[in-house]
Amino acid sequence: MFVHTVILGAGAAGMMCAAHAGGDCLVVDHAKAPGEKIRISGGGRCNFTNLDATPENYLSQNPHFCKSAMARYTQWDFISLVDRYGIAWHEKTLGQLFCDGSAKQIVAMLVAELQQAGAQLWLQTSVETVRYEGDTYHLTLLRDGKPQQVRCKNLVLATGGKSIPKMGATGLAYDIARQFGLALIETRPGLVPFTFPEGRFTALAGTALPVRLSNARASFDEALLFTHRGLSGPSVLQLSSYWHEGEEISVNLIPEMDLFTLLRDQRQTQGRRAVTTELSRHLPGRLVDFLAKEFEITGRLADQSDAALQALCTGFETWKLTPGGGEGYRTAEVTLGGIDTDALSSKTMQAKPQPGLFAIGEAVDVTGWLGGYNFQWAWASGHAAGTAIAASR
Repeated sequence: MFVHTVILGAGAAGMMCAAHAGGDCLVVDHAKAPGEKIRISGGGRCNFTNLDATPENYLSQNPHFCKSAMARYTQWDFISLVDRYGIAWHEKTLGQLFCDGSAKQIVAMLVAELQQAGAQLWLQTSVETVRYEGDTYHLTLLRDGKPQQVRCKNLVLATGGKSIPKMGATGLAYDIARQFGLALIETRPGLVPFTFPEGRFTALAGTALPVRLSNARASFDEALLFTHRGLSGPSVLQLSSYWHEGEEISVNLIPEMDLFTLLRDQRQTQGRRAVTTELSRHLPGRLVDFLAKEFEITGRLADQSDAALQALCTGFETWKLTPGGGEGYRTAEVTLGGIDTDALSSKTMQAKPQPGLFAIGEAVDVTGWLGGYNFQWAWASGHAAGTAIAASR
């Protein structure tokens, strides 16, 4: 069997690529259904893009690589596609767009798009071997337990990274890239909770509050959630992509609060009130109880000098913590690193050293922030490869 293009991976990037590749295209995936990561994303409602998506929201060894693809397929282009299918959506916070209904609507839309473009979709199909002879790729695929020989001019790597292995994530794209001489950037889990030893925050599990979480590279003003294993929540997931093992992080528990002025004013009228009682009016009670031991907070407001109140507030603004690690690929939403962008054309996503080989989506060393940014990269990179393939016919 010969087809013009084989796309390995029926996820966001792969299906978007198929929709624009000009037909005579085969999309292959080992899962039972297409778009599994789409289906579970956003609590089942799919945070499909972000109104504020710019290249500055992405991590890569080459921070300029994503600019070309993202300029040619923007969040507004994808929103237009969603609107054309009559899928209702809403903005949640910080530019994050979600379906009003179900993430399955996005999957159905993409399947419809690739089918209208003339692409085939083979599910529950695994890749056994790939080789290149002359100007043709030869693939042995295992479908319904039977080997299938498929030849193609173009091969697209869209199988994603290593995150969430329980959904079948593998390093297939990296293996094939390595086979054809493409360099790889070391991978690690991204958008992942922090763990701490000995159940340090077990007493606070379930407590959440807005914070400013920082390290030497980045800072995020979003919610933090204490868990039995450590720290989670949007601020933690965001910072995890900028964090390395053994590094210290800083937690500002009162980023938008002038706590010093509040305590000093209350000292004048409520001097007999315990400091912890007053703090509990502004912060979660369980957290105050925990921090009272952490920072040795005792006594009444009237007993505190301005210097003592300022020291307390400084402690709340610069709480230093060193995570023991991250929860790993098991819960990571994305994979950092991957196929080196220096090996790819930023306009077409085609490999420079290997004719007809393309890499898109999470398999590439481009990783976005939490909040729809990674889907936007999938749409943009998939569109870039697809339109390049169609133009080359």
